[in-house]
Amino acid sequence: MSLTHTRLAALRDIMRQTGTSLTALAPGAHMHWVLGYHPHPDERATFLLVGQTAAVMVVPSVNAQDIGARVALPLHVWTDEDGPAAALAQALQAVVPEGCAKVSLDETMRADAALLLLDHLAAAERCFATETVGALRMLKDAGEFSALKAAALVADKAMQAGFAALRPGVTERAVADAIRAGFAAQQTPSAFCLVASGPNGAFPHHSTGDRVLQRGDAVVIDIGGTTGGFPSDMTRMAVVGVAPEGYDEVHAIVERAVQAAMAAARPGVMAQAVDKAARDVIAEAGYGAYFVHRTGHGLGLEVHEPPYLTATSQTILQEGMVFSIEPGIYIPGRFGIRLEEIVILRADGPEILSSLPRHAFAAP
Repeated sequence: MSLTHTRLAALRDIMRQTGTSLTALAPGAHMHWVLGYHPHPDERATFLLVGQTAAVMVVPSVNAQDIGARVALPLHVWTDEDGPAAALAQALQAVVPEGCAKVSLDETMRADAALLLLDHLAAAERCFATETVGALRMLKDAGEFSALKAAALVADKAMQAGFAALRPGVTERAVADAIRAGFAAQQTPSAFCLVASGPNGAFPHHSTGDRVLQRGDAVVIDIGGTTGGFPSDMTRMAVVGVAPEGYDEVHAIVERAVQAAMAAARPGVMAQAVDKAARDVIAEAGYGAYFVHRTGHGLGLEVHEPPYLTATSQTILQEGMVFSIEPGIYIPGRFGIRLEEIVILRADGPEILSSLPRHAFAAP
């Protein structure tokens, strides 16, 4: 049985559990998870429609030949001259001939496509695909884990290329360029590269710029690439020459927060409990006001996806989920420290994907 058939079967099972008649997906990560492929998203409406007994695609004629060569499903093709409404109506009749009581709608779908679809399903109850495809995507299989592990090891080497470029007098941008070159040397495009030196480190999502690194800077480096279609995401710290005053104390607190979150992350535990474990360590050390973001996010086909480890998340963690653990402390005008690991949750706790230690790299 193909991966698509296996995943369609899993999707239909969760649709039955949630009373969902129809799942409607647009080109993007949800569609890619089901089909192993998705066409380029643009303004021409394209849908994957999945019911309990049938699955079809609605596609524009300009893309039909390419999609048909990649997807073993019936295609309902529309032309620019006629528009998609008639093809969509025919496709819905094929997939939900008795009508649609509840539709699971891709939350990333373009608004114009979503409204077109909902015009045909005016009486249907609506939910987002996070309840169907999204719930399935949270649990990684062995192939996904292997791909994510490989991506993490590529990022390790790219991070080391960044470390090698660190020295007084170079710019944040030059360090980022070295990291991108480190990814490129492994045939991996860089997806993002944050280099935040000195006081810029106090901004969790600093935009890498032309600040010149100085002796005594702490440097936050948050990077990710895309290896074989799967992302990486990691954050490490470095110091240039000597650590700034108070750095070692704060680094040790963040490290304890990482370890506390790791200890709390177990199958059956609410995601909010992992966030609380990390947050309590930082708050008890007197830095609670300086931990200004969630503890983690899921990682799979997308670099940010469920589950989210927040103070309010009631998601029950399950074996096979992959997510980040990344507490941080950000002190305005001085420095920031974030330590980020991507883990897969096993029966006995988290397994870290990276092989790179979390202690601060000491640049010359």
